[in-house]
Amino acid sequence: MNKSWMLKNEFACVDLQIDHSANGLRLQIKDLKTGKTSYLDPLELESLAWVEHKDLNQFLDPSLTRWKSVN
Repeated sequence: MNKSWMLKNEFACVDLQIDHSANGLRLQIKDLKTGKTSYLDPLELESLAWVEHKDLNQFLDPSLTRWKSVN
């Protein structure tokens, strides 16, 4: 059974798990509001450790992606 961690605040609620189904371990991130799931491999996670917080600002604007309808 995979261990799961839930992180939430007033803006978001996500479930985190280690995914073993790919060619190597990766982090599974699931948005509990919408069910949208993404995966990050170790290289992508390490890149987040090095990026400056200001560089993430465009991703933190929900109007860019989160509120668009899915066709």
